[in-house]
Amino acid sequence: MSQTVQFQRHDLSQSRIVDAALPQLGEGEVRLKIESFSVTANNVTYAIAGDAFGYWNFFPGEGDWGVVPMWGHAVVEASNHPDIAVGERVYGYLPMGQHLDVLPVGVSAGGFSDGAAHRQPMSPIYNQYTRLAADPEHDPAKEAERMIFGPLFKTGFLIESFMRREDWFGAEAVVITSASSKTALSLASVARHRSPGVKRIGLTSAGNVEFVKASGFYDEVLAYDRVTDLPQGPTVSVDFAGNAGLLHAIHTALGGHLKYSCTVGATHVGAGFGQNNGPIPGPTPTLFFAPDHAVAAIKELGPKAFGEAVAESWVRFLAEAGGAVAVSWQDGLAAAQQAFAAIHGGKADPAVGIAIRP
Repeated sequence: MSQTVQFQRHDLSQSRIVDAALPQLGEGEVRLKIESFSVTANNVTYAIAGDAFGYWNFFPGEGDWGVVPMWGHAVVEASNHPDIAVGERVYGYLPMGQHLDVLPVGVSAGGFSDGAAHRQPMSPIYNQYTRLAADPEHDPAKEAERMIFGPLFKTGFLIESFMRREDWFGAEAVVITSASSKTALSLASVARHRSPGVKRIGLTSAGNVEFVKASGFYDEVLAYDRVTDLPQGPTVSVDFAGNAGLLHAIHTALGGHLKYSCTVGATHVGAGFGQNNGPIPGPTPTLFFAPDHAVAAIKELGPKAFGEAVAESWVRFLAEAGGAVAVSWQDGLAAAQQAFAAIHGGKADPAVGIAIRP
């Protein structure tokens, strides 16, 4: 038997743990036993945007019940593939559950992709699994940090790379909402080193102002109720909050100074993510879909150079952010449900990263 957490797709406050018998493995298939995964705002965004971007399709649920994707580690429990041995460990996209059966294709020393037919319409980035024995990013002592920050860090890295290629649209500053979120911290860290001439302004809730200041990644930190105090000058905005009212306020406050408006995620659940809230002054907000930018960046730089650039920034970020976020290891799928509910309800502590052993 194996357990999986399912969420009511149109009411994420409702979840259940489902027991199911493990099927017989097919030819060439591999069964992964999930060892650990993180629960972050990124997973909440996957659920909120699940219908729009196909995130519910990776690990199909039942009817209106869906399985939220996670990032984590797994060990091969059974294998019908000649090149993948029982006991081998991998890192990649996993369900909030205890097992996943995959059909490895494109197998190399470094990893493989899941060739399951239902996953092929989605971005190939999410179908790739790295084999830890040959993974240059793997650090046994930092597995929790990789799960918590890794996917979010790469999104931040890709945003900075995109902005820098566009010369930051002529801006001298970037306003980053939900500044305490892990993706925002990642973007601020990368920009601090790769685009030092661009001022980094963080917007966050009043209760998180001191935490965001203490991170050291921002030049200036403002609470949301001080949006009208934003400096007036050529600026781009990167919105991780998904709060339509906040985004409208930023556009209004900056007026003609706002050169580009980028929307990324939804950390403020129920505040208008993906909704049309009427005309908004200034540039039309443009959605940043990380997988597409990753494919473009890898094509432009080549896999090796892209990997090296990410790794360099990643190591620096871990060294700088190591003390900012404490890892909380928790056991069981019920703990995963509770962690997701806390983030979804806006009650999570930004100074704590959750890692689950299911």
